[in-house]
Amino acid sequence: MKGLDAGDRPREKLGRLGAPGLGDNELIAALIGVGTVGADALGLANALLEACGGLHGLQRASREELLRVRGMGEARAAQVLAAIELGRRALARRAGERFQVIGPRSAADFLMPEFGGRPIEQFGALLLDTKHRVLRTALLSVGSQDGTSVQPREVFRQALLVSATAVLLFHNHPSGDPQPSPEDVDLTLRIRAAGELMGVSVIDHLILGDGRYYSFKESGLF
Repeated sequence: MKGLDAGDRPREKLGRLGAPGLGDNELIAALIGVGTVGADALGLANALLEACGGLHGLQRASREELLRVRGMGEARAAQVLAAIELGRRALARRAGERFQVIGPRSAADFLMPEFGGRPIEQFGALLLDTKHRVLRTALLSVGSQDGTSVQPREVFRQALLVSATAVLLFHNHPSGDPQPSPEDVDLTLRIRAAGELMGVSVIDHLILGDGRYYSFKESGLF
């Protein structure tokens, strides 16, 4: 960034204008801090955005995909992944009163910032009280780009730990398509049947895609 005026370098510009005054590439450059031989931080940020298809693609990128960008390295990839995760958590967590599930859309809005758009499949459950307020969000299984597996007993073990009376299942599809597979349907029905035996109501199962979701309840399977 030697060709830029001192006041136009990302970190200096951040101090002068604040974060909203920077472009996506400048924010990434400010995060990375320094570049490598042959590529300054801004050039590396541009290469990263190009390789991932923009900011939307970057938030779905895996560690391995980041490392394919020349000049990233382990430390810079870790910085970017950590920043993305902090952003997800800041969007997902609400201060004050516990979040109440009032329907599939509200649950999807609650879950999508943290669990939608991930490069690997994750399966979890919202553990709810009698008024369907969230007692805890339990991540039960982390898989790969191709899928994950979870045992019904783990769902209800977590529910019993917090005395939940209801659960809402969720998992994401890294492909971005939220349509359920036959395995998704089979697992959902098995967990729901186990819940009836345990006295814990399974109120829905949401599949999170790329800005979209599939609800078993809305689709008439519940």
